[in-house]
Amino acid sequence: MGLLKSSVARKVAMALSGLFLVFFLGQHFVINLSSVVDPDTFNSWSHFMGTNGLIQFVLQPILIFGVIFHFVLGFRLELQNNKARAIRYKSYKGQLSSSWASRNMLITGVVILAFLGLHFYDFWVPEIVHKYIESHPADAERYFPELVHKFESPVRVGLYCLAFVLLIFHLWHGFSSAFQSVGFNNKYSRGLKGFTRLYAVLIPLGFVFIALYHHFNQLHH
Repeated sequence: MGLLKSSVARKVAMALSGLFLVFFLGQHFVINLSSVVDPDTFNSWSHFMGTNGLIQFVLQPILIFGVIFHFVLGFRLELQNNKARAIRYKSYKGQLSSSWASRNMLITGVVILAFLGLHFYDFWVPEIVHKYIESHPADAERYFPELVHKFESPVRVGLYCLAFVLLIFHLWHGFSSAFQSVGFNNKYSRGLKGFTRLYAVLIPLGFVFIALYHHFNQLHH
């Protein structure tokens, strides 16, 4: 963080890391949605992602670093913003004209980070153990059954759904703000803001749908 001494530099770094994670979220959603449409496609894509050397040893470490960087910097900026808001509250004796999402990015961020911990525990850790510790041979057909099994528990499904609902609020403010932080301000800004709001709602709800689909589909079999 030594290179990010100015508040502008920190905001730009926060925005760029956030945009990177938003791109990954969309890619992750497309792969997971294929588990509803065609399990064979889901197995094929998951097998490729899990065995490709570039993805495993280059892009995956970059992604993990991006998550840690984004949240550590985000907590720092949000704590600074909370201090500034507290001073303004005392000065103006009233509530600021900002949305709930913008005032509670730290809260939604903490919940999402906790969810990522659960997600890593559910999927990433077993994958690493399976491939590098137990040294099992590659099985291109195991991904779909493993995914479905994780959505058997109603408690786990409920936690997943709660996390993605809070992700809506986090993206609602954060996604559009990221473009403002990198200086995107022109005639396309209004349309872009509409896109970010649509993305902020549809993608998390899409993950909720996937979790509920696999949970209730098991109850009927």
